[in-house]
Amino acid sequence: MGRYLLRRTLIAIPTLLIISAVIFFILALAPGDPLAEFAANPAVPPEVRENIRRSFGLDQPVYVQYVKWVTALIQGDWGFSFASRMPVLQLIAQRLPQTLQVAGMAYLIGLVIAIPVGILSAVKQYSIFDNIATTFAFVGFSVPAFFTGTIFILLFSIRLGWFPFIYDSTLKVTDMASLQKMALQLTLPVSVLAVQQFGQLARFMRSSMLDNLPQDYVRTARAKGLGEQLVVLRHVLRNSMIPVVTLIALSIPTIFGGAIITETLFRVNGIGALLISSINSNDTPVVMAITFIFAILTVFFNLVADLLYGVLDPRVRFS
Repeated sequence: MGRYLLRRTLIAIPTLLIISAVIFFILALAPGDPLAEFAANPAVPPEVRENIRRSFGLDQPVYVQYVKWVTALIQGDWGFSFASRMPVLQLIAQRLPQTLQVAGMAYLIGLVIAIPVGILSAVKQYSIFDNIATTFAFVGFSVPAFFTGTIFILLFSIRLGWFPFIYDSTLKVTDMASLQKMALQLTLPVSVLAVQQFGQLARFMRSSMLDNLPQDYVRTARAKGLGEQLVVLRHVLRNSMIPVVTLIALSIPTIFGGAIITETLFRVNGIGALLISSINSNDTPVVMAITFIFAILTVFFNLVADLLYGVLDPRVRFS
């Protein structure tokens, strides 16, 4: 496994370099000026604007800017935000807790509900429970997050008044009252992301279970006198989880992508909202950093999924 891990790491490095280069050159070709705010300010003389542009290296060719960006990234410098006037890494560190709180809870809730629902739907195929669960999973997977969020806001916030639809990022949990407020404001954004996560995982879990239930090893286990619960949980579930592991691992960076819409909709002051505001203000260092983080997460969890294959399936060898 050590050699396999080293080989995959060596493959991941040029992969991330290619991804970063593509993102960097696309952002360089995009319309807009990162220093447009200074250009629109009459109090900033033209020579000062040129000095600022020169200090950030924006007057140099794009490939030179990219080499400098990669060199600084290796040294731990992710750049400087033109809009917020602070280091990008510090800015992301400020926004990350809100995103982890919302996306992390949604991921865990969706996962905990989807796996048993998918198993029961497959075992009780075509039953009333299976029809209801499949319908909810199909709707949750098909309906986009902005539509689900809008419906939730109109129904549970505006009409019923149960939950606030604007997230208060300044709220600190100090007592039971503030804990209750935090739980209420987390309910809608977490529910929107959890519904999508549930729909995707439940459908895939059900399909994988149905592929394994008719197999010969299942009939053999039943013929030996093993109980149905033992057959499903010990034999069928383990083999069914092999393809599901890939989806579970790869859905982690995906749910961060889904948080972009949810955070914008519910005014959550997280990474997704930061990305949208940075795109609108042409703050390319922040956009570059966030999109590159998403790329790192995707490559990393691809590797995690492959390693988990060996744990779940003894036929897999890392040679």
